[in-house]
Amino acid sequence: MVLPIGAQAGDSLKLSTWNLDWLTTRPQGDPALPADVMPRSAAELDRLAYYARRLAPDIAALEEIDSAQLAARLFPAPRYRILLSDDTVVQKVALAVRADLPVVRHADVTALDVYPPTAPRHLRAGLDLTVGSGADSLRILVVHLKAGCRDSSATTRNRPVCRTLLRQIAVVQDWIMERQDEGEAFVVMGDFNRLLAPDDPAWRSLTENGPLTLATAGRASPCAQGSYFIDHIMAGGPARDWLQPGSLRVMLYRENGRDDATRLSDHCPVSVRLSPP
Repeated sequence: MVLPIGAQAGDSLKLSTWNLDWLTTRPQGDPALPADVMPRSAAELDRLAYYARRLAPDIAALEEIDSAQLAARLFPAPRYRILLSDDTVVQKVALAVRADLPVVRHADVTALDVYPPTAPRHLRAGLDLTVGSGADSLRILVVHLKAGCRDSSATTRNRPVCRTLLRQIAVVQDWIMERQDEGEAFVVMGDFNRLLAPDDPAWRSLTENGPLTLATAGRASPCAQGSYFIDHIMAGGPARDWLQPGSLRVMLYRENGRDDATRLSDHCPVSVRLSPP
């Protein structure tokens, strides 16, 4: 039986985004990895799985994950199903979805890789899905945009990396415009590597065709010692009215601040709740 989209969450739906910081089992020195990246130990994977159980999302966007098997180590069957982007990069994006929820997968948004085909490395595609059916269906885009351009200050805005990120923002803008034109309820979530704010050119571009609600707007993350968010969840179309006010949460790791060798992630899971009709 397929349950309504919020049937197991008290008529609400918990959405999370979590960057897992080079989650891979490839050995250190693998040519696809930076020299300082090491695979997680079994104990570290167990600890990440512990936090995934505590998080208990209905839908979780995952960034920097190398395989569906690793995602399932944190969000196992039969409770969850895993959908992974078809990228050849190590830092793929994925979605862990409660297994009873109907899912339609759309083509990956490969236009987010704005590098030429001959580039030595490539950027991550977006993962595009619809979860649910009928009036409560939710279109979701999971993204992980180019790092290195967190704001539009005079010292950064003309750097090549900023031009790259703004080209990616234009691709996300096009996706958003299509959803708005079709009247869909939608969410874009993931690691934007950008401090989005009302006066930011990236945010102005994203909202050019219609209003969006940014759950993290004007908030500082306790995970980053008071820095503003770069991991965002934004809602558009009817989903703006589904977003529960005050539902933004950040899960912290008990290991933070301790002098031990446990490597979890340099990002904490960010969550909100939606109340579909």
